[in-house]
Amino acid sequence: MRFTRFLILALVAAMLAGCASKSKFKTYRGPAVTHVVVQKGSRKMYLLNGERVLRDYDIGLGFAPTGHKMVEGDGKTPEGTYIIDRRNPESRFHLSIGVSYPNAFDRELADALGKSPGGDIFIHGRPTQYRNAVRDWTWGCIAVTDDEIEDIYSMVRDGTPITINP
Repeated sequence: MRFTRFLILALVAAMLAGCASKSKFKTYRGPAVTHVVVQKGSRKMYLLNGERVLRDYDIGLGFAPTGHKMVEGDGKTPEGTYIIDRRNPESRFHLSIGVSYPNAFDRELADALGKSPGGDIFIHGRPTQYRNAVRDWTWGCIAVTDDEIEDIYSMVRDGTPITINP
């Protein structure tokens, strides 16, 4: 009788564990990410510890991927060195981490044109409506899959430098 009761409880516990939803918040215990490097031309992003590549990802960019972002709405992904400066666990793009665009140089460029430089540049996931064949669809952000942003979100800390190359 006790064995049967134990077996039923074990089966119920296993079924409930299988029904539990997967958390989008992962834990990372590896080497620190000391720099994020984006190569726009090859659509690659690298998470580095010193000179060593910890992970690399295929990425999507702004819908006008060539050239440096100069003004709000131009569809370009910025180029230069910035800082990961914030995170959004409730992003409509699954999860997102912020890039410190615009910097002083970016503001000066936009001011010279009499326009706003824009802002809200993030590394984020890819919602269902953008999972078609279009690679560069954002307004200037860096897009990866939802599974990949979960890894990146757990690995990259605020204050980490990010260099975005042409």
